[in-house]
Amino acid sequence: MKTLPWLTLCMASCFAPMVWAGESGTTLKSTEVMASPFRDAKTIGTLSKGNKVDILKRQGGWYQVTSGKTNGWVRMLNIQRGEARKGSEVTGLAALASGRAGTGKVVATTGVRGLNEEDLKTAQFNEAEINNMEAQTVSKTEARAFAAQAQLKSRRVDYLAKP
Repeated sequence: MKTLPWLTLCMASCFAPMVWAGESGTTLKSTEVMASPFRDAKTIGTLSKGNKVDILKRQGGWYQVTSGKTNGWVRMLNIQRGEARKGSEVTGLAALASGRAGTGKVVATTGVRGLNEEDLKTAQFNEAEINNMEAQTVSKTEARAFAAQAQLKSRRVDYLAKP
């Protein structure tokens, strides 16, 4: 359990606020552009796979993007930040982050989507973000009430064997 605080610290430092304005990206698949960052918002356009976008802002799991005359919100899972790579296969840390294999089928999400190898190498401790993360904690009772309301089911997952 000694590694848990270090893992928490590492993950929190990776998620420190980043400057989004002016960052570019590419759509990973055809995606709807929404008027606001909500799944049930009005659709105002569509971007094709491979469209280049400018990321203006992030809110939750959404990016506000602009591409040509289209300006709106898309799910961040549909955008690859930075320059597009040649070929469609996702590799390296991007494959780990998205749970994508060579087939392109998402099988899991690890929580580091949107970070590249350079982001992880240059991550720095940010005490304000640690405090922010700790302020977001909830009690077991609150978590169980939320899970019950959302009809979530508990599953036991064993720890990995030590190498």
